Amino acid sequence: MSTEDVYSERGFGGRQGAGERPCLVVIDMNYGFTDPESPLHCDTDDAVASIARLLDAAREAGAPVAFTTLEYDEGAKQVAKAFIAKSPGLLVLAPGTRWPQIDERIAPREGEPLLYKLFASAFHGTPLAAMLTSHGCDTVIVTGASTSGCVRATAVDALQHGYRVIVPREAVADRAPGAHDASLTDIDAKYGDVVGTDEAVAILRG
Repeated sequence: MSTEDVYSERGFGGRQGAGERPCLVVIDMNYGFTDPESPLHCDTDDAVASIARLLDAAREAGAPVAFTTLEYDEGAKQVAKAFIAKSPGLLVLAPGTRWPQIDERIAPREGEPLLYKLFASAFHGTPLAAMLTSHGCDTVIVTGASTSGCVRATAVDALQHGYRVIVPREAVADRAPGAHDASLTDIDAKYGDVVGTDEAVAILRG
């Protein structure tokens, strides 16, 4: 029996659907994750193309957009000491370097916030929840990298903040195919709706 069948048989995998006011969140699509020269590189080329489509749809529809990145100065290293102990490669994301900067192919436009975080979830230690409240959002479309790390953590937190969660499968990326696939299965079973990019575009366009 497949994982999906096990979940379905035991009462998981229902559909939330989208609400009336979606927000697009682009997680950590910085050069540290998108550039093949970076030791943190994820397989992001397809995700960049899908996120570009979603950004176009969100901007045309006037839907809120937010970006996140990670950056570690000396103080941040102390705050996130336990996280960095598990993922020391994150120290590549140092201030003043190219790596924390959002990939120019999908960079924020004027007025679109870039939120700096130290941990996995886009909600932890950032004003994302306040931003969503101020815009009256009821749905969070989560994109970016990595699927098994910051995307999954953000999806879980979004649900726990009371939001409907949409994850476009082509708009997220990971370093490990197995972790990517398992995380999408887990998110779809328990935390949000994993959909195609076309469906997510339609949600943004209302």
